[in-house]
Amino acid sequence: MTADNDSFPPLAPLRRYVPLAVWVIVIFVIIAIPFKIMSYGYLPGDDALRHAAGAVSGKPWSEILVLNPVYKMDHEFGWNGLLRRLHVLANWNAEALVIFSVALLFFLLNMAGMAWLSRPEAWLLSLMASMILVSLPSRLVLGRPYLITVAALIAVLCLWRIRRAAPPRKSDMLVMAALTTCSVFFHGAWYLWALAPASFFLAGEFLWCISLGVCWVAGVIIGSALTGHPIEYPVQAVRLALLAVGAHLTQRTMAGELQPFSGDVLSLMALGGLLIARTLTKINSIPLSRDPVFWLAAICWALGFKVARFWIDWGWPALMVLAAFDLQALLESRFALDSFKRLGLVCCIALATYLSITSDYNSRWSSTLNDKYLTADNPNLKGWLPDKGGIFYSVDMSLFYQTFYKNPNGDWRYMLGFEPTWMPKSDFETYRTILSDVDGDVRDYEPWVKQMTPADRLVLRDLVPPGITELEWNSPARGIWIGRLPRTNSIPKKVAH
Repeated sequence: MTADNDSFPPLAPLRRYVPLAVWVIVIFVIIAIPFKIMSYGYLPGDDALRHAAGAVSGKPWSEILVLNPVYKMDHEFGWNGLLRRLHVLANWNAEALVIFSVALLFFLLNMAGMAWLSRPEAWLLSLMASMILVSLPSRLVLGRPYLITVAALIAVLCLWRIRRAAPPRKSDMLVMAALTTCSVFFHGAWYLWALAPASFFLAGEFLWCISLGVCWVAGVIIGSALTGHPIEYPVQAVRLALLAVGAHLTQRTMAGELQPFSGDVLSLMALGGLLIARTLTKINSIPLSRDPVFWLAAICWALGFKVARFWIDWGWPALMVLAAFDLQALLESRFALDSFKRLGLVCCIALATYLSITSDYNSRWSSTLNDKYLTADNPNLKGWLPDKGGIFYSVDMSLFYQTFYKNPNGDWRYMLGFEPTWMPKSDFETYRTILSDVDGDVRDYEPWVKQMTPADRLVLRDLVPPGITELEWNSPARGIWIGRLPRTNSIPKKVAH
């Protein structure tokens, strides 16, 4: 004869430890996930590398990139300052800073959602569903400061969820002001927060709309003042954003995340499934028309047809909050807070979440092991990386991220950095012409070839030697070609037609 653990007398005194055990399990999983992913050799493919390298170099971006006059100061002031201090105080190299960035920001974002829940396993379920449906956690381990803004947004939405029956208190406003201040100081994209008050307005939560708007303004003022540039910092942020989305003639020259999305049908199916679950389980949920979390997801879904990041960085996290609170209501109706059955279920959820996210399916985490880096200590590259004061020309952004990461103290600058529209106007026009030409005519490179000096290098990804005969070429790795002006006194040839 077996007994139900929930009613087995000898185990009854241990029930009070079930809620604590649940939190320990959930937090352990959230900490373990990024470290397991990085154990495959995973490295983020973009900004986390340049943030870490920038901290090690100690140089301003004007000494790392060839920039146009619009870019005058670091637009992610707080984050780059934090990494620089860690490098100086703890002597962490670029790799250690990347590991720190990935682990800390993944933990911070998930805690921003779980900290407001009495059933943190509901957040794990939402996180696991995000991985299965759209592989969202792959963006949550990028180690980029925009995750601070996403974490702040999630916290604001959760704050409203637990306080929705009452107007915002002073303490609530202090929390929202602090969150928006951190977002502005560390990330800089203050203008995105306009979406949050708009969603509260559409839901009819006018007091919360006004309060959040006031806190947003306060956060912009305080966050900008902390940089020492209270006017220039927010103004430059807007000018850079307008450049990033407005200077392109075609989508081919835009970063992938700034291009439109196709509608993400799976997310609509997930929302439909959530509504069906509400009906079948009869949980007491807020009507969607009165829920600013839903309205934010809806607004960002529509804006995703212009720029995909509205949906993947704002809309889907809002949908995660929506799902987590519904799942919490369902779990509360089925399992007591201190139930051993709940503990068993949490163990299953934690294991499934961990395995679904850390699985190296289709080499999604280990693919970076095959990346080829250009490093100054490679004897085969002697004389082939830019000389002192030279310029690294390329149309492949990944070459900037990888090369700068491995050579943070390289004494040269990059023509293409982390946003093409921030290079000088004439060079951006050359870049745009090259990427817009589907035939890949080498004559498109002619403006750059003509302005190159002996210290400069042109680096391309191609399986065959580039047909630019004015330069001499070396291929240090399969698919990578480095061109420089000839070291002989011979007359250079014209660019091949």
